[in-house]
Amino acid sequence: MVPQSGAPGPIVVPTPTACQVRCAGCRGILNVPAGITEFACPNCKLQQMLPPELRHQQQQQQGIAQGIDPSKIQLPCAHCKSLLNVPHGLDRFVCPQCKVELAVDLTKLHNYLTTLSNGGFTTTAYISGQPEEVVVDVEREEDEGGTIGETFTDYRPSKLSIGPPHPDPVVETSSLSAVQPPEPTYELKIAEEMEKSSALSSLQLETIIYASQRHSQHLPDNKRAGFFMGDGAGVGKGRTIAGLIWENWQHGRRKAVWLSVSSDLKFDARRDLDDVGATCVEVHALNKLPYSKLDSKSVGIMEGVIFLTYSSLIASSEKGRSRLQQLVKWCGPENDGLLVFDECHKAKNLVPESGGQATRTGEAVLEIQVQLPEARVVYCSATGASEPRNMGYMVRLGLWGPGTCFPQFQSFLEALEKRGVGALELVAMDMKARGMYVCRTLSFKGAEFEVVEVPLEADMMEMYKNAARLWAELRVELLKATASLSDERPNSSQLWRLYWASHQRFFRHMCMSAKVPAVVRLAKQALLEDKCVVIGLQSTGEARTEEAVTKYGAELDDFVSGPRELLLKLVEDNYPLPQQPVQMPEEGVKESGRKRHVAPTGISFKGRIRKAARCKAPSDVETDGEYETESEPESTDSDEEYQICEICMIEDTTKTVLQCSSCGKSIHAACLVPPEMDLVEGDWSCPMCKKQTEEYIKSRHAYIADLWKRYEAAKERKNQILETIRALDLPNNPLDDIIDQIGGPDRVAEMTGRRGMLVRASSGKGVVYQARNTKDVSMEMVNMHEKQLFMDGKKLVAVISEAGSAGVSLQADRRAKNQKRRVHITLELPWSADRAIQQFGRTHRSNQACAPEYRLLFTNLGGERRFASIVAKRLESLGALTQGDRRAGPSLSAYNYDSVYGKRALHMMYKAIIEQSDQPVLPPNCLVGEREKIQEFHSLARAALISVGIIRDAIPEGTGKDTWKLSGRILENDMNDVGRFLNRILGLAPDIQNRLFEYFISILDILVQDARKEGDFDSGIVDIKANLIKLQGSPKTVHVDAMSGASTTLFTLMIDRGITFEAASGLLDQNAKIVVNQTDDGFYESKREWLGRKHFLLAIECPRLLPRTFKIFRPASGEALREMNLVELRSKYKRVSSVEKVHDFWQEEFQISAEQCMHGPKCKAGASCTIGKRIQEFNILGGLILPVWGIVEKSLSKQLTRMVLMFLRHGKVTGDYGLYA
Repeated sequence: MVPQSGAPGPIVVPTPTACQVRCAGCRGILNVPAGITEFACPNCKLQQMLPPELRHQQQQQQGIAQGIDPSKIQLPCAHCKSLLNVPHGLDRFVCPQCKVELAVDLTKLHNYLTTLSNGGFTTTAYISGQPEEVVVDVEREEDEGGTIGETFTDYRPSKLSIGPPHPDPVVETSSLSAVQPPEPTYELKIAEEMEKSSALSSLQLETIIYASQRHSQHLPDNKRAGFFMGDGAGVGKGRTIAGLIWENWQHGRRKAVWLSVSSDLKFDARRDLDDVGATCVEVHALNKLPYSKLDSKSVGIMEGVIFLTYSSLIASSEKGRSRLQQLVKWCGPENDGLLVFDECHKAKNLVPESGGQATRTGEAVLEIQVQLPEARVVYCSATGASEPRNMGYMVRLGLWGPGTCFPQFQSFLEALEKRGVGALELVAMDMKARGMYVCRTLSFKGAEFEVVEVPLEADMMEMYKNAARLWAELRVELLKATASLSDERPNSSQLWRLYWASHQRFFRHMCMSAKVPAVVRLAKQALLEDKCVVIGLQSTGEARTEEAVTKYGAELDDFVSGPRELLLKLVEDNYPLPQQPVQMPEEGVKESGRKRHVAPTGISFKGRIRKAARCKAPSDVETDGEYETESEPESTDSDEEYQICEICMIEDTTKTVLQCSSCGKSIHAACLVPPEMDLVEGDWSCPMCKKQTEEYIKSRHAYIADLWKRYEAAKERKNQILETIRALDLPNNPLDDIIDQIGGPDRVAEMTGRRGMLVRASSGKGVVYQARNTKDVSMEMVNMHEKQLFMDGKKLVAVISEAGSAGVSLQADRRAKNQKRRVHITLELPWSADRAIQQFGRTHRSNQACAPEYRLLFTNLGGERRFASIVAKRLESLGALTQGDRRAGPSLSAYNYDSVYGKRALHMMYKAIIEQSDQPVLPPNCLVGEREKIQEFHSLARAALISVGIIRDAIPEGTGKDTWKLSGRILENDMNDVGRFLNRILGLAPDIQNRLFEYFISILDILVQDARKEGDFDSGIVDIKANLIKLQGSPKTVHVDAMSGASTTLFTLMIDRGITFEAASGLLDQNAKIVVNQTDDGFYESKREWLGRKHFLLAIECPRLLPRTFKIFRPASGEALREMNLVELRSKYKRVSSVEKVHDFWQEEFQISAEQCMHGPKCKAGASCTIGKRIQEFNILGGLILPVWGIVEKSLSKQLTRMVLMFLRHGKVTGDYGLYA
């Protein structure tokens, strides 16, 4: 790029290619010059931007170019004035001459757009004396992105000083920590005992106090209030429950019911009770007891703890006796003992999605609470409310029902879903403020989380392409086979439900198999680093393995391919075949002919014979009297005595008479032509019947032959498909493959629900199916045995599934021999967030020597993000609902596509692909003006969506060269179904799958970016740091909760975020005294001007961080929410050595920002814009929000479209929390 010196005249460069876009407002066509990314329509003045693909296609140009490049846009550097050839779409870059970072200033594009609107384009890059700087350094005073505030804070009971500290660091989300629980009024009877024994920590005793205090209250419907214990995995919920049982025991409440997920946990319950000193409290396993009365003489259980699983709760005997009623009778309707729902997430499906049915477990949990209104209910789970729908069984919390804003759970659910994750955060904080909820978790300090993207290897890529092609062909075959059956068509909807369910499972298996090499590599690397490995998955492939063993025997050549067996089963069991025809025997044909030709006459055969005998002349005239003789009682004539020939109509007993076996008519043998001279044995047919029967038999044989032909053809086609599937190269079962590659069962501890497994034969050739247990270990204890081998260090790799690892502790326990650091590899992410959290909690628990490393594996397939999307969405809402802060969960938010913006993006993409609307962004690998390439992509996309059943009723359209075009329709329900889209595209070849997904993501990014600009994006909790928070007027109490005494208060606050020069200098001096040799600390001046003036900031280095990172302080906004690394700091700012120079500029900006935003006095948003404004005013509704939800809803509907939670921070002191209105 040629530097320009002096003050030359205007430099006119050749016109680069401009792209044409349609205005989103007035729909007019605009010519947008290359390199401009954001612009305003000259007609309707609507601010718009180009799609990101255009920017992504260009690479930043480094070095010096020779002359002007007409394919690029020429813009002058704002610092050194060099003329730069800027690639199209590049909006941020570094000047190669002066190394200053530059960006496009959108406020300087007016001249360009005015010229463009007139149809021409001339670039005036530099004018002597009047520089038109369209490139300046843009420093946004309001930072976007980055970590906002502290997500977790160390937890200590705020209003109690009883008991020893917890043995491990425990934290609470910063949002919940801003909420104070009610004053504790309950006096603990076991307090002195626990102080002496130190069996319970301070936070466990706090839980017991608040639970007991809550249980002393009643809801407006006169049922006893319940308590929700939401502590994370490993905090010690079991021992807390034991302490609560022991406290109630001291008050004479000697009956308790404890439900959990596994009967093995009964031994943990016994251990916990013993630890708190409750050795006299018996624990009875309900599954070992008869269905008779528990307090009868034969059973004799008068008191103690009844321990049962959720499966036992819904069980019943052959005589119809249920465990639920057995428990109710034992407790009694007036019983006020404990009813503990441990791991209560098992009851979460009481209120299913639309179209689903409530689970028996959810209904039973609700029923026992109804029948025991005085029971002291405790809900206990780290994931008890992964989404608000799953709270339906928590009726004792009093969040809905009489005396609340929500008469039914459905209205409570609708309100929360309407307001998004922000409303869920409010629920958690309200529950804590009312004393019904605690939620602490072990600190993840030292734990590492990493999302590992695993690219498909070449052989797996080819395997995946072939599988996708086969599924597309199979769909066509099934459509043809179903259509050919006509009236015999089976239940088509059932067939396609099975097809798509198998399709999803198949490609999920493929994704798992694609990650097996990475899992093995990571596992072996961890073992080399003297660590041990835990591999988490959900699908063991046991069903497919057992089917294969049943078909092929226990000795096989290789491990079973789960995808192949699944596909074979689908085709074998569900391929539509015509009904197999059955050949009709000859006797059946004759019988059929007889039934056809014998016609009812209304009179007996005898009557016809007698009538013919009396006939004097051939006449059709018959008198009534003749009919009267037919029933004369004295007649004893038989049919054989009167046989009239149907040909000659004469009765002649001397002639041989033949009777047709089909129609029953009699004919003289001599009357036949030719006469029948031989003796006829067996059945005989008259000439007419014989002719008709032969025609029937002939047509019947032809029909049956055609049926056989169709049947054999369909069967042959089915066999061909099965042979194609058998010949297809598909991966082995991932679980068996991993165990085999790591060293076999002797080196890998398996904790799953399967009963058998395939292992390498001792000869090394082939595999053999064998049971997992041995003679010394029963099947019930095999998982516990494997766990012990892992904890003792005899096996350093463990594979766990949900079915086999519930309640299992695999952390680096200080009491275990194996204290090596755990590397937890998630091969297959669970379907739900609560299951994911439960699986993560297996390796991160109390009393561990070191925190684990988590490795979450995903392929680079766009479709697999479906599974990440489900769990990311649940993790986000789980963190918000159970911990009051969506930021508390593992960071998978980048994979949450099933959102309101995702649905809108999908709708826009579908419309563009089927050409019902303009494309919102350029498709992947397409540039502006490449019309044919864009059309080609849309055609490929349509074909792909047709192959996976999203576009339906596809028909060719056009003539000649356009006959390859396809059109069709997408059902309205599918237009917004992100889950179905991500499910279905799994069945596409990787290249088109990833291009479709990239297209979807590009549209989604634009929508989210626009929502952020408009202020409509739901960012949830917002931390506001201020140096001065001043209350305007007196707070107004608008509501007081009768049960807890917590209030709802309206505050009007004036917030001053800025920092004076004196205060900034004081921070710098104070830091210099504490930390030495911080040479880069100090005041910095921006290299570029913004709105005609320089800007200044104070940078103080954060200790012990690499890369070197600085806290940033600005005059208008104080401490920035986002820290800045050294490279970025030096590229945008230069250090000022003279403090006196900074003083005047700092104070000027401090004063100006008190009245106006960073956009200056001509800001389009006017006084409502607060970006960069130092002094702001907020109306904050603090305290409880749910009790006044109705009022809040009315206010929000008039003023806001979203809910914002705000935390006011003054230095390090957290103020109140509330809802910004």
